[in-house]
Amino acid sequence: MVASGILAINPGSTSTKIAVFEGEDLVFEEKIAHSTEELSKFDSIVAQYPFRKKLILDVIKSRSYNLSNLKAVVGRGGLLKPLEGGTYAVNQRMLEDLKNCVYGEHASNLGGILAHEIGRELGIPAFIVDPVVVDELEPVAKITGIPEIRRRSVFHALNQKAVARRVARNMGKRYDELNLIVAHLGGGITVGAHKRGRVVEVNNGLDGEGPFSPERSGRLPLMDFAKLVLTKNLTINEIKKMLAGKGGLVAYFGTNDAREIKKMIQEGIEEAKLVYEAMAYQVAREIGACAAVLCGKVDAVILTGGLAHDEMLVEWIKERVSFIAPVYVFPGEDELKALAEGAVRVLSGEERPKEYV
Repeated sequence: MVASGILAINPGSTSTKIAVFEGEDLVFEEKIAHSTEELSKFDSIVAQYPFRKKLILDVIKSRSYNLSNLKAVVGRGGLLKPLEGGTYAVNQRMLEDLKNCVYGEHASNLGGILAHEIGRELGIPAFIVDPVVVDELEPVAKITGIPEIRRRSVFHALNQKAVARRVARNMGKRYDELNLIVAHLGGGITVGAHKRGRVVEVNNGLDGEGPFSPERSGRLPLMDFAKLVLTKNLTINEIKKMLAGKGGLVAYFGTNDAREIKKMIQEGIEEAKLVYEAMAYQVAREIGACAAVLCGKVDAVILTGGLAHDEMLVEWIKERVSFIAPVYVFPGEDELKALAEGAVRVLSGEERPKEYV
């Protein structure tokens, strides 16, 4: 394992999470909060990068960490063109697409920009790892029953691939030697079929595929949904909110906090138990579908994300899928560590950095 200082940066809409690692060992981690008042001074998300960069460097200085120890800076991948999974060197083409928001505006676009700006000043490489636009779907998986509509790959690629690699190591294998099914259980839920290192099938949890989740509607009966849209005369923005933000548990109970749902269940509210168990049922159904994609040849099923902390939910899922393969549970999502691991694989020579073209 290479002993190198790595700065990992994960920009969010109201915060910037950073961590410094020596190899894969955490030195320190900090979440830098940004107030609405601070961010209101900028006319775009991209315009925030000098402000966020200064705060990052100030935090590192306050920790008395010597910047000369850093060997690489790695940022959260933003909205880019569809890519294969892996660690990408930040190049000029990528920077142009991120700064011009060619594929959409999102705080994660700042990850590559900040990594590049800090890395350039220090004379060290900058990377991104497994952005949400990772697309390794097989051609047959993109076809729908309407020629004008093709399926897109949008999922929790960073965490899914990170936990898949960890399970592979635990099994004494390489990620590209195994067939795995990974279910990320968070505010959104995505379930991917990992076939020898490639995610050949995954539900687009943002646009209404797969299981419903704490705040997303999941797959719906299309005719009933069309009637609802027409009856309520919904705008495209209202439809987007219904699918992602105001769907799932939020639509039923007004909260995306699973702890509140569990409290309702403990208080004997039957609807809460039914809906919560239905979410587990739909996750299990999606895992079963991925098993079919892999022709039943599955080495492990992995449950990860924040909801994987909930033993009751996990047990409901395991009851239905444990016949497929051994089930591993990795609660939470350590995105900063996943970013650092991607940089380490390149610095150690385990992988070659990919080029954004």
